[in-house]
Amino acid sequence: MRSNLAQVKEKEGTLELVSSSPDKDREFELVRQAVAGNQHAFRELYKSNFARVYAVCLRVSQDRDTADELTQEVFVKAWEKLSSFMFESKFSSWLHSIAVNQFLMMKRSEKRFNERVTELTEIMTRENPHSKAKHGFDSRIDIETALTKLPEQARMTFVLHDIEGYKHHEISDMMNIEVGTSKAHLHRARRMLREELAK
Repeated sequence: MRSNLAQVKEKEGTLELVSSSPDKDREFELVRQAVAGNQHAFRELYKSNFARVYAVCLRVSQDRDTADELTQEVFVKAWEKLSSFMFESKFSSWLHSIAVNQFLMMKRSEKRFNERVTELTEIMTRENPHSKAKHGFDSRIDIETALTKLPEQARMTFVLHDIEGYKHHEISDMMNIEVGTSKAHLHRARRMLREELAK
């Protein structure tokens, strides 16, 4: 009797069977189907994650039009990179990373971003006089190159905190990580950047 009930519930699409994380399991299955070319499965992923991705994009951009554009770019990029999803974290966390990355790519072309990078370069040059002597007094250290050598999460945290001016609790929401993890990423990024610029 219980076996028949389980079968009926399976047919109806409810996940009553023993599972530690049915939503996560369902998303993983949709990802697998989408990787295999099932566009309907990807549409399901889009519908279930659109609101959260849009919220992240709006939080980082503070502009509805930009958030709309970024959200579309996130899902285009997600479709293109779907086969690289490692099934180690929630699909929504992976989308959050893409959203923040797309935002940072957009910001790199803006004047304010470039001005902040210049300011940070000067600060780090003052903190590393050997680096200043090596690169020359008038030369700008290519902090962008140094940033590309950082682990992804550390790089995103550094840019959001030290360049864009976001607080750790905001970064925690954007990147779907704990506040303590954000602080740890920032500490690691600063240390690695100092080491890179001192070479």
